[in-house]
Amino acid sequence: MKKRLLDVIYASDKRKNVLLLLQNGSQKMEHLLDSIKTTRQALLPQIRILEDHHLVRHYNDTYELTTIGKLIVDDMRPLLSTVEVLGPDIDYWGTHNIDFIPPDLLKRMREFKNCKIINPSVTDLYSMHKSFHDKKNTGSVFKVTNFLYPDYRTIFNELLENNVTINYIVSQQLLDKIKTEHYEDFKFFIGSEFFNLYVYNNGFKFLFFTFDDFHIVISLLRTDGDFDGKFILCSDPDALKWGKDLFDHYLKDSTQITEL
Repeated sequence: MKKRLLDVIYASDKRKNVLLLLQNGSQKMEHLLDSIKTTRQALLPQIRILEDHHLVRHYNDTYELTTIGKLIVDDMRPLLSTVEVLGPDIDYWGTHNIDFIPPDLLKRMREFKNCKIINPSVTDLYSMHKSFHDKKNTGSVFKVTNFLYPDYRTIFNELLENNVTINYIVSQQLLDKIKTEHYEDFKFFIGSEFFNLYVYNNGFKFLFFTFDDFHIVISLLRTDGDFDGKFILCSDPDALKWGKDLFDHYLKDSTQITEL
């Protein structure tokens, strides 16, 4: 009796890894053994199962995917990549709200590679965020936020002095606070050619996200609406591209503020 196809694909790491390795084209058995770090005696029975289920074929000790194998593996890779991103920190992702992410970007969560969940102490919370902005050689900083850093004046002035373009989207609630409590500062900022202020026309379901040429930082709210101080820090180029697309999603529903 043949195995269920899902069991063939996922119940054995050796079979799964063979399929993924063959996605890039045919491979000699020697290369498969080196990549998986196993022996011919251990791998051959697993490859036979793949062949019996018409996922792999071989000739002259060389193995390749069948048409059915290619169809299945093309869908395997995105799923496994997403699991690799979310799996190590599933308790964090599962207890924090990510409903604000549009569906097309939610499907691209696999791009969040090389990320860490940072849990700073209360005393280090704002200094951690300040260190993110200390790379003055970045060309631009992008931020969507519902709050102001306590030391925002110093951070913004240093960035502007270094001709770093700041693209800053705020909630209506924060804009109202800026107008009543920080009017002079932001009047000065928006007078700079390097500062672009926008107000988002809908509500936020997160605290903030920000990125520059080197990092992206996202601060999520818990699913119960509370804030716990943890944030996600990523430095992979794919994660930065994802962050730019998320920023553009919010920018299209925002209005630029040219005077307060």
